[in-house]
Amino acid sequence: MPETGFWSLRARWGYALALAVIGLDYWTKAWASSTLAYRQPVAVTSWFDWMLAHNTGAAFSFLADAGGWQRWFFTTVALVVSAVMVVWLSRIPTTKRWVGAALGLILGGGLGNLWDRLNYGYVVDFISVHYGDWYWPAFNIADSAISLGAAILILDSLFQSDEAQTANNNRKDS
Repeated sequence: MPETGFWSLRARWGYALALAVIGLDYWTKAWASSTLAYRQPVAVTSWFDWMLAHNTGAAFSFLADAGGWQRWFFTTVALVVSAVMVVWLSRIPTTKRWVGAALGLILGGGLGNLWDRLNYGYVVDFISVHYGDWYWPAFNIADSAISLGAAILILDSLFQSDEAQTANNNRKDS
């Protein structure tokens, strides 16, 4: 089995994780859409609600009121980022376990939200976290996967060993 490449062990692990995220995201959004009333919170705890929302923008409803062009802009961005994730997954060595997991999470989350954008023109959100009168913007499983994947990438880059950094530098010089 090659260490890197489109079908390497690390890439296949990333693709499998992406498929799991897409499946869980799809299932939970279908549940939320069929069970919850739009913008009517259902309390789970004092700080957590289920609440169906539709986001035509990006994170935190960025550009949600832009008139419609943002749907195709964010679709294009998601396709480009997904292609980058697939290429990146195919190039990471098997020793970079956490990077493969992070890329799989980001890929799955991006494709999960892309599916919504293409099919509905908006992303289905249904998780609402709050404290008192302060509410975090509603989100979904795909958003959570993207955020977790990004956090793993950041932590991996911060705590990468000196030996791994030296190996990366040597590869770049070659």
